[in-house]
Amino acid sequence: IFNRYNLKATFNLNSGLQGEEGACVIKDLVIERIKDNEVIDLYKGHEVAIHGLKHLSLTDIPKELMVEEILQDRKNHEKMFGYPVRGMAYAFGTYNKTVFQVLEALGVVYSRTVNEHGNFTLPSNYLEWNPTAHHNAPHLMEIAERFIEGEFHGLGLFYLWGHSYEFDLDNNWHRIEKFCEYIGNRDDVWYATNIQIVDYLDSLNRLQFSTDFELVHNPSAISTWIELNGTPVEIKAGETKKIC
Repeated sequence: IFNRYNLKATFNLNSGLQGEEGACVIKDLVIERIKDNEVIDLYKGHEVAIHGLKHLSLTDIPKELMVEEILQDRKNHEKMFGYPVRGMAYAFGTYNKTVFQVLEALGVVYSRTVNEHGNFTLPSNYLEWNPTAHHNAPHLMEIAERFIEGEFHGLGLFYLWGHSYEFDLDNNWHRIEKFCEYIGNRDDVWYATNIQIVDYLDSLNRLQFSTDFELVHNPSAISTWIELNGTPVEIKAGETKKIC
């Protein structure tokens, strides 16, 4: 569905529960995990991120086990998918200051919570990244319309979260299909994974301006955009551009 509407997603996987070992029963429905031989093709073009090796609540386990739960999951994903994995979502939505400290030490740069807020603000703390809405939010389409039709004086972010198995439980695959059809394939919306958003915002914050604001330098490895007198201006990777 995401590929059909040119959307981007971040999939949080428990590498220690992949395949038959991770199967469970919820409301008499057998929930099966994606098999190892299917995940690479299935998630191609999207981001795979940490969700804990065995999906343990990080606030309920010793720090030593917390390290294993995060680090081994990261290692497994990196070996499977072939790129550095730097993001996460909290299992059961639980976290605290100790969790933050461990994540920072292990090189995890962001982690998503379950605390949806219904608006389009950028994250103020990447390790406490609150989403806009769950896919079962009662007013999901109204929120989507507010995002598409609204006027933004700065960057706005619509962050949808959820679990794919919930569509089978609730028999409402049509709901995500309708949402994606409405919000996808738009020229004025950038569709990005979590880590792409983090890297872009970091690049934006690293732009260097001359004292008279006539010059701007982009020291990062990705193109970054600014608005000048209502006109979007691209500053390419490594470029120094005269803007006035």
